[in-house]
Amino acid sequence: MQLVYFSGGSGNTARMIARLGLPATRLPLRSSTDQPQVTAPFVLVCPTYADGMGRHAVPKQVIRFLNLPASRALLRGVIAGGNRNFGATFARAGEVIAAKCAVPLLYRFELAGTDTDLLNIRSGLARFTAAQKDIPCLMTA
Repeated sequence: MQLVYFSGGSGNTARMIARLGLPATRLPLRSSTDQPQVTAPFVLVCPTYADGMGRHAVPKQVIRFLNLPASRALLRGVIAGGNRNFGATFARAGEVIAAKCAVPLLYRFELAGTDTDLLNIRSGLARFTAAQKDIPCLMTA
């Protein structure tokens, strides 16, 4: 399954993706009209930028990408990053995206992830991809 990710100024998500060693497409850091075009089902990896109340958890660049019907139609799941120091809002972006796009929240990791996170993500993505092959893709017009 293809990965699409956003990583902000801290670079934590980009470091995790690099260590993961799987093909991935990065969403642009700066606001841009040039969004990557996805042509196959994908899992989104997204950090959380919530304030203390959990507001604004999903980065604007991710919102812009998911507002494209063609992108949203191919989204199959989300993996969320965050910082446990923020308590209940840890990895909140994943919860928001999963609820709004009706896809599963597959995993949560802290900062740039641990070696255990990488193993869990790799094995979980393999299982998830295998399970998706048995589910027909239904696209609405």
